[in-house]
Amino acid sequence: MGLKRINTIDELYHLSSDLKGLLDIKKGKATVSRNIEISVCGGTGCHASQSEKIKEELIKYAKLYKVDDKVKISITGCFGFCEKGPIVKISPDHTFYIKIRPCDAERIIKEHVVEGKVIEDFLYTNPLNNQKIFSQDQIPFYQKQHRVALRNCGLINPEMIQEYIANRGFLALGKVLSSYSPSKVIEEVKKSGLRGRGGGGFNTGLKWEFASKYQSEKKYVICNADEGDPGAFMDRSILEGDPFSVIEAMIIAGYAIGADEGNVYIRAEYPLAIERLSLAIAQTRELGLLGKNILGTGFNFDIFIKYGAGAFVCGEETALISSIKGNRGEPHVKPPFPAEAGLYQKPTIVNNVETLANVPVIFLDGAEEFAKIGTEKSKGTKVFALAGKINNVGLVEVPMGITLREIIYDIGGGIKDHHEFKAAQTGGPSGGCITKEHLDIPIDFDNLSSIGSMMGSGGLIIMDDRNCMVDIAKFYLEFTVEESCGKCTPCRIGNKRLLEILTKITEGKATMEDLARLEELSNIIKDTSLCGLGQSAPNPVLSTLHYFYDEYLAHIKNHYCPAHVCKALAKYQIDTSKCIGCSKCARSCPVEAIEKTDIPAKNPKLFVYRIKEEKCIKCGTCASSCPMKAITL
Repeated sequence: MGLKRINTIDELYHLSSDLKGLLDIKKGKATVSRNIEISVCGGTGCHASQSEKIKEELIKYAKLYKVDDKVKISITGCFGFCEKGPIVKISPDHTFYIKIRPCDAERIIKEHVVEGKVIEDFLYTNPLNNQKIFSQDQIPFYQKQHRVALRNCGLINPEMIQEYIANRGFLALGKVLSSYSPSKVIEEVKKSGLRGRGGGGFNTGLKWEFASKYQSEKKYVICNADEGDPGAFMDRSILEGDPFSVIEAMIIAGYAIGADEGNVYIRAEYPLAIERLSLAIAQTRELGLLGKNILGTGFNFDIFIKYGAGAFVCGEETALISSIKGNRGEPHVKPPFPAEAGLYQKPTIVNNVETLANVPVIFLDGAEEFAKIGTEKSKGTKVFALAGKINNVGLVEVPMGITLREIIYDIGGGIKDHHEFKAAQTGGPSGGCITKEHLDIPIDFDNLSSIGSMMGSGGLIIMDDRNCMVDIAKFYLEFTVEESCGKCTPCRIGNKRLLEILTKITEGKATMEDLARLEELSNIIKDTSLCGLGQSAPNPVLSTLHYFYDEYLAHIKNHYCPAHVCKALAKYQIDTSKCIGCSKCARSCPVEAIEKTDIPAKNPKLFVYRIKEEKCIKCGTCASSCPMKAITL
């Protein structure tokens, strides 16, 4: 690592000052032309698209062209613009290259580094005016974002503690240990208005205060990194791109409540996040910022990693605690809450990754500055994993109070293929739908709750007119039925019955009595389930029933799926006025459900074809093979 152990707070401040210039080039402050830094996105998406190979090729060609002494090449965290990855950023001029492949590395070194030319082929093109955009800050995707939790992702090398310290890393910890009492730390967090970003939105400072008041010889801080919502990747990206901020926050939390041990509960399916977090913990411990007598203050705190097996229910804090102890991941009745009797019956606080990533900023900039961002009751920013039928799929961080319209059209670039926006699902399987009429509502904890949705951990799935809302509700119920721990009857059996009714509806076999039963049972499950998973599982059903009741009626009364998604209700037909009698559909049909008729086609030597509905399996192969687009639903 090349750094000595830090024994005092003064030594931390001196080291921070010494390293201050380490990121000048990346921040665009350095003007010396021979100093160039190339940052390669190392998030999971880009990593899967050979970003590590891109880095290796860049290093190879830098040596080949004899510029390796002028260029520093390193991996960084997620830039967020996943739709355009792998991303390579060149500093100090902030040149932003998209969709880079390993074979492009030589051109970057030869043309950009050696010859000083910007490679226009690799730049982002603004779809509104077809202009090439040179800098990251000028890309519309970034212009309405406000990075707080993601402040270091795409800036620092997550495998080098030096770069974290160079960007004010651990100064918040030094400030806390030198100038704050534990109670003052809690008051500052309360003053900031920070609420939990894991789904419930509970006041973070209040949670810490509860745990601090219980007397115990042992207390625990737990970081919940068990991110299980379909389409969500916020916490994983923070741990991959800036694990040190979470470590620093956990130390501060431990000091505030009187804990000496922290555990990061992370699902084993996140190997890259685990690798970087493990390295970050080791480097922090080696530097003396974890372990015994931190910064010579007499405060002891260490962090350990606990692996989860990917159970969605373990996102609920009592189920998570049960899993850490080696037991089956099942929730427990509250009270007592974990703040009183959590891990091994000791006072415990559980905060998710994104919540913790905000904590150092509160102490670096002040609670008042943090509270200026967002709305009156929802302070700060929120990270969303933007996915679905959206042009700019990726990770975005926006101020609380931004509208859905701004996220979809200004940041997300609008709906794919120019289709019409239909709904957005927030909060994953536990959330509800936001419809057209809510496009301009400010997004925060309370406004989403008022329209039957929820913030959740931050999954934001965009749907268009090609999505069937009954099928969407069924998809989420399939997930929650699979993920239910089975401990309580309403969740274990009730959700199974809900799924059976939804399946009947999508197959055209349901009645209006089934529809009434669907709503009644949903409300019973919400009222009687033991934990948040069961209590919120019916939300997608109730939300789609409320806003898309006509679609349910179409499935039940007309045996018709308006979005043509539900295969059991699909009826493929051949338009005889378009059919040219080429027989491609008949030859491609796997079940021989298409036959020739005696109706002549335009060519009198050929005859049009028809589909035998009783044999058709609705696979769509015929439609995709027809050159005239004569086969439709």
